[in-house]
Parts: sequence; C-alpha cells; structure tokens
Amino acid sequence: MTGAAGGQNTRSRGGGAAGHILVVDDETAFRSLVAGHLQRAELHVSTVGSAEEAQAFLARQRPDLMLLDVHMPGMTGIELLSQLAASGQLPPTIVMSAYGQLDTALAAVRAGAIDFLTKPFRLPEIELKVMMALEKVRQGRVGRRRSGVEAATPRPVPAPAPGEMFAGMVGRSEIMRELFAKIEKVARFTSTVLIHGESGTGKELVARALHASSPRRSGPFIAINCGAIPENLLESELFGHVRGAFTDATNDRKGLFENATGGTLFLDEIVDLPLHLQVKLLRVLQESEVRPIGAARSVPVDVRVVAASAVAARDRVATGRFRQDLYYRLGVIELQVPALRERREDIPLLVEHLVAQANRRLSTSIRAVHPFALARLQAWTWPGNVRELQNVIEQAAVMSEEEEIGVESLPGYLQAEVPPPQVQEPGSRALPEFSGLSLPAALAATEKLLIEQALRQTTGNRTHAAKLLDLPLRSLHDKIRSYGIEIPGQVGRPPQR
Repeated sequence: MTGAAGGQNTRSRGGGAAGHILVVDDETAFRSLVAGHLQRAELHVSTVGSAEEAQAFLARQRPDLMLLDVHMPGMTGIELLSQLAASGQLPPTIVMSAYGQLDTALAAVRAGAIDFLTKPFRLPEIELKVMMALEKVRQGRVGRRRSGVEAATPRPVPAPAPGEMFAGMVGRSEIMRELFAKIEKVARFTSTVLIHGESGTGKELVARALHASSPRRSGPFIAINCGAIPENLLESELFGHVRGAFTDATNDRKGLFENATGGTLFLDEIVDLPLHLQVKLLRVLQESEVRPIGAARSVPVDVRVVAASAVAARDRVATGRFRQDLYYRLGVIELQVPALRERREDIPLLVEHLVAQANRRLSTSIRAVHPFALARLQAWTWPGNVRELQNVIEQAAVMSEEEEIGVESLPGYLQAEVPPPQVQEPGSRALPEFSGLSLPAALAATEKLLIEQALRQTTGNRTHAAKLLDLPLRSLHDKIRSYGIEIPGQVGRPPQR
C-alpha cells in the first residue's frame, strides 16, 4: 500500500530551505509518526511502504531527501540504494536501521547514503538530521562530494591541549582527570568492568578507551545494545547458533562472544538483558566458554567483557529484575561517568572539540563561538549530556551564516535570557501543586510529578522510566494517557519479525 502525506513547500521553522521528503518504511505507524512530525516542521512529506513502491515513486518524481529503512520484506534498503546509485537516480538519502550495526552503516554509506540513523530514535533527532541534510543539499555540498570535488578546507579550531584528551574523551576537570587515571589503571587487567552514567555521557567512549589502553587493543572491539535487539534474536546474536537449531537457522553462525575473541565485548544497557539470558551470560563469564543454540558442546572464548547501564544496576537487583550474582560478576570494577552538569568547566573545551569535528564532517568553516553563545551553553543544565551538546553544536554550525556561532544560531530554548531550570539532586522531591486537602488529589499530583521526572531522567524512554518507577510498562502507558503527560515521541523500535 502506498500512502502520501501532503504538505506545503514552505520554508522550515529552523530557517533552512524547505524540501520534499520521501519516507520509505514497511511499518505504517512509523511512517505516519515521522510524516506527521516533519509536516509540523513545514516540510512536504510523501510515504511508501516498500523499496519496490519507492522505485515506482522515484520514476515519477525526485524528492529532495529520502529516509530509507534498511530491513524491509522483499528488496532491502541497501539493495535499493545500490540500484539507484548505479543508475544515477539516487536522491540524497538518510538510511534508518533498527539494529545499529557498524557494518550496516558502512554498507549504506558505500552504497551512497549521506547519513545513518539507528532506531529507536526521538522525533526531534530525525528532524535535526533532516534539516541539516536539506541545508547541505541547498548549498550543493552533497553533490560536490559525490562528484569527487573537494569542498574548501575548513579553517582550524584550536585542538585540546595534551592531557585534556584521552582516547577520544575530552576534559580538564578534576572529575574527568580522575576518570582518565582509573581507566589507565584498570585497562591493564582482564577484570570485568561495569560503567554507570546517564544517557549521553559517553559510556561507550569509556569502554573504547579501556580497550584502546589494554593489551587487547589489536583485537576486535564489538558493542551491542542489549535493549535494542528483539529478545528472540538476542540469544543468537550473543552466543551464535548451529544449522537447524530453529526454523531460520540455515547455516552455522558465530555469536558476538566468538567474534570478539582476543578483544573486548561491550554490553550496553545490560540491565535490559532478559533474566534467562542473564543466567547464560553468568556461565560464560565464569567458564570462559559459550554454547551456541543447538550445539552439543561449548566453545572456548577469550573475551574481556565491559558492561554499562544508564540506571543503577543495584536498584534492578533490589526489585528482582537483575541477578545479584551477575551484578557482582560484572561489577568487579565499577566506573562512574559524570553528567555534563557536574563538569561545567569542561564545556568550553568540549565546544572547541565538537566544532572542529563538525567542520571536518560537514565541511563548515566555523572559527569561533561568540562569548554570549558560550555563556548560554555553560548555563544550560544539559539533560541529554554530551550527546545533546554535540547535536546543538552540529545544528549551530549548519545554521550559522557567519564563521562564528552566535546566540541566533542556537536552538530556541538556549536563546532565552531567563535562567535555566534548576536540576534536583538525586532523591529530592519537589512538592506538586494542588488545591484543597484531598488526599487522592495530592497522591495523583505526586504520581504525575514522579512520572514526569522519570521520563525526563530517561529522556523519554518509557521502558526505562517504567523500571525506575517500579511500574509495569502497560500501567505507565495508561497513566501517561490519563494524566495527559506530553513527552517527546520515541519511534522506530526494532520490528518483531
């Protein structure tokens, strides 16, 4: 079935050129959510449900940008990319994948994609990607790169001084210097490490730094998000399977533990690992061997395991959702990655680093950040941490009309003169507003407040928020609807195939 979401070809809210977007995805609900959000950004959006329908659409008209899902029945997104590129009919394309594997991203880029998005993602994130891509299309930078003509060399931005960068991480604050020292010390050993930190703080960077500083640096580093892969696929992904183990197992397949032998396996969001797989993971850690699904014997592996979680694993143990023995086995060494608001003195240094990255990646030529703009950046509380700051700098680099990022180039919420909202200390509770002495009304107001706090802390992730609140996910959904709580939509969850 082919659907089209109409819209006017007007300029976007962000000031970039308006454009016609084609969304190609086999999930109807996903197409509708993305189309609706982009239409509210005053973009013209069309949608189709398969690669074959996209071919027919592109034979009639050429959109300014295509959002293309990789995993679809019939022709895949990569196959469509390759065919269109070979025929010279490929429009600028952002590829979307539910699995987030590096090889998928590389295959998409090789086939001609200009960018890559990993599902699940939040609607504002895809809007920003689309606006930046349209701006590059408007300026002709996409076409110049594809034709082999180099863009003008961006002017340099000062790099962090020695001692301020460690294995890709930037910081001069005391708390970051202490973290760097711990990583250097821990990296020499094979002990398992459990990394804690809010979303966007850079937990994977810490894991990569541990690997790069270790004797295993010449081996593979493999990362997997335990909450991003459907449960029925996760066991095979981790431990592998033999031919005939289940219906679709037509060949033997090594799991990530075998593929990571001699190197490091990073298990992100480890608390999302199902309980029955926690038992198997514990055995792997204890015995240094894995048994693929359907296999008669185990296979020895030599892997250093590093795990991470955005929520406290101890809390999951207390509620019975995470095995205590696995927690102790993983947390031989625990590292805490600080939130950005806890190291504000690092923000100017991070801004320099991120501007330089944006210049290289986007072929922009930003030379400086205006002091007023830097003051706004230092005053903000950064609930999304370094990832949010990176997105802000990238947007500002694209939107800036000068070689200096000014306040007018920042997102609207950072341009206001009013002080940013105060962040509550962990464990503190603000009293909700309600009238009268009605206990049910007070309880309802408190419940709504806690739900809103949990959703902010997890940046809109309902699954994680439900765990923080110790609520069934269905109950949380009901309460969100009942209280009319508005949160940024999170779309594009991995399909259950």
